[in-house]
Amino acid sequence: MSSHAKPQTARPSVLSLNINSKSALYAAYMPFLSNGGLFVPTPKHYNLGDEIFMLLQLMDDPTRHPVAGRVAWVTPQGAQGGKTQGVGVQFADDDASKVLRGRIEQVLAGHLGSSRPTHTI
Repeated sequence: MSSHAKPQTARPSVLSLNINSKSALYAAYMPFLSNGGLFVPTPKHYNLGDEIFMLLQLMDDPTRHPVAGRVAWVTPQGAQGGKTQGVGVQFADDDASKVLRGRIEQVLAGHLGSSRPTHTI
């Protein structure tokens, strides 16, 4: 793949995420963010507000869903309670994100609102 991007343009970080079970999706999904969002385990350092582009694969679906977002949550290395290091990415307010959010909530129907612990709260 060749890229024709201008080097002076700060491009958003690209994170690939493959969620292979309902429980992993439940643990990563953040329905309390407007537009929804996902927790992405990563050792890379991000700041709140950083733009991120994700390629998300859900369970048996071979499609990689491209979705843009911003860092809304940071769990640093060595966080208390043994929380996984990573970032919460709030989905952008666009059609791709709405479709993806609908797909996630369809998969998680019946799980949202349960008291099982997640990566965030």
